[in-house]
Amino acid sequence: MFLTVYSILISLSWIVVTVYILLNTGKIRFLKNVAVTPGLPEPGVAVIIAAKDEQAELAAALQTVCNLDYSNYRIFAINDRSTDNTPTILRRLAASYPSLSTITIEYLPEGWLGKNNALYQGYRASTEEWLLFTDADIHYQPQALKKAIQYALANSLDHLTALPEITSASSLFKSVMNTFSMMLELRLRPWDAANPSSNASIGVGAFNLVKRAAYEKAGTHAAISLRPDDDLKLGENIKKSGLQQDVVYGEKEISLKWYNNLSEFIDGLMKNAFSISNYHFPTAIIIALLTLVVFVMPIPVLLLLGTAQRFLAILILLSQILLMVLKKGIRGKWWHALLIPFAGAIMIYIIVLSAYKTLKQGGIYWRGSFYPLEELKKQR
Repeated sequence: MFLTVYSILISLSWIVVTVYILLNTGKIRFLKNVAVTPGLPEPGVAVIIAAKDEQAELAAALQTVCNLDYSNYRIFAINDRSTDNTPTILRRLAASYPSLSTITIEYLPEGWLGKNNALYQGYRASTEEWLLFTDADIHYQPQALKKAIQYALANSLDHLTALPEITSASSLFKSVMNTFSMMLELRLRPWDAANPSSNASIGVGAFNLVKRAAYEKAGTHAAISLRPDDDLKLGENIKKSGLQQDVVYGEKEISLKWYNNLSEFIDGLMKNAFSISNYHFPTAIIIALLTLVVFVMPIPVLLLLGTAQRFLAILILLSQILLMVLKKGIRGKWWHALLIPFAGAIMIYIIVLSAYKTLKQGGIYWRGSFYPLEELKKQR
């Protein structure tokens, strides 16, 4: 009886989720479709980039920032205690591009994560009306910033996030990434970020464009100095401050590899996955169990049961294929749907092991520094 009820409920749930995601992500615009109007004002923008041991992607990515088609911007690249060739690359590029300034951080102040401190120091060094917090491996098309500013001004925004296009060559990683993106969007509801009456908020480290006044009203990075998920928390604080934010898909305008393969993806998320549940172990377990029930179990379990349940499994799979093929912002393949149970299992592994390791260590290791759990919990 239980399995019959579960079969019916989970199949109906997937159909509802498919319709829900497709309808709502359809509300999110593409940055590439924003028409540039010549002659509009171009307010000052400070592009702030934290770089620690980024030699692999830094030169190519930063050159795209230096070549943006925007008349009124400066770039602040912060070398955060790098031990590779990052300082050399920054000096070479700064000699070629007058708009690029470099800041070197020699030591990490107490009570700060390195990236958060670096971004904050970039803010302090700037005077521009707008701040663009971005990562050192992001590639920009020339008009990306102009389109973002014109979109923000046209919609009276205080904060605009762009979800970047992931360009990794690993098909396996991209398939898992597409499931991860759907999980994240179900949790964050980015389509509601622009709705003042909704508590939904959004922020992405790849592209957080925010007015200086709004950033200061939200408490700056000083309010989230120990948050590994600083991008999400910045968006949350901006929304809580009663400010106007929105999100666009950055496909064809803003892109990054992020990770080269699935192993790097797992290692990368392992460091900060526990912060998503605010370092609360029962919450992490609940998230893992929900992932098991919704993403991992349905099709394998139903296929092992009777004919009726197998029919429901096919309905679920068709829903998942529609999601992968039709959902905006992920450029999924139909066969990515076949790997949703595998992707769900990967996410459970990351969630549970991240929580276990953080609790066992009594904190997290982040870019060579250790942060005690009690300190991290102060900014929940």
